[in-house]
Amino acid sequence: MIRDLELAFIKIHILHHADKEGVFGIGLMAELARHGYGIGPGTLYPTLAKLEKGGFLTCAARTVEHKQRKYYHITPKGRALLNNMRAKLKELYQEVIEEQ
Repeated sequence: MIRDLELAFIKIHILHHADKEGVFGIGLMAELARHGYGIGPGTLYPTLAKLEKGGFLTCAARTVEHKQRKYYHITPKGRALLNNMRAKLKELYQEVIEEQ
């Protein structure tokens, strides 16, 4: 159950960062670790693929230091979902944190 909840937060993080700039796997793992989420490639890449398949992200490969790197960018559908989740997070924060 804990992992399911963390994965929901991880997906929101991914959309948030993809809304700011193109994101890639290793960079996302480092950013998520900074927030306390230990996520490996075996979880991250299938999550990115699902978000892409769902139409929330697009993917474009670029060569960086002679290696192919996949960069993910948010789509309009992904931005709409992120904005919806922001509203829900704000409401949840107000109820769970501020009402203590």
